[in-house]
Amino acid sequence: MVGINGEQQVSATLQKQKQKNKEGLYKWLKRKKEIVAAVEVDWDEYFESIKAVCPWSLRAWRQNQIEIIKWHSQQQIKDLGLIEARLYISNHNPRQLKKITKKLNSLRPKEEWLWSHPSYGNHSSHVPVLIQQDRDKLSSIRSKIGFLTEND
Repeated sequence: MVGINGEQQVSATLQKQKQKNKEGLYKWLKRKKEIVAAVEVDWDEYFESIKAVCPWSLRAWRQNQIEIIKWHSQQQIKDLGLIEARLYISNHNPRQLKKITKKLNSLRPKEEWLWSHPSYGNHSSHVPVLIQQDRDKLSSIRSKIGFLTEND
């Protein structure tokens, strides 16, 4: 049987182990974020690979109409101005990306927010991204090429 001092020691030991595990998890998550941020992306190759689902993106990329920046927070979002799209490189998982785009589509109705995550393969981006586009321009481009969605 463990006495009161023994119980306190066990409790303290368990607390230290929890803290150590927590610190290990934080280090691992930080390292994962660093790895994702450090991934070299061949954006020419990426935009070439998505021509079947986004045929206008390669042209826009080659004409410097797509900006790619690191995502920090919603506060950094600015209007697109003269560019066609902005990609925000993030460290979010697919569930988080979906929640963020749903919120942004609600808060910014003149824009269409999409997301891509490498875990989905096929036409997915090589790193997690949030994609900001002008809703009217995107609808116009889609209708010109006969690519309509359920929202158009």
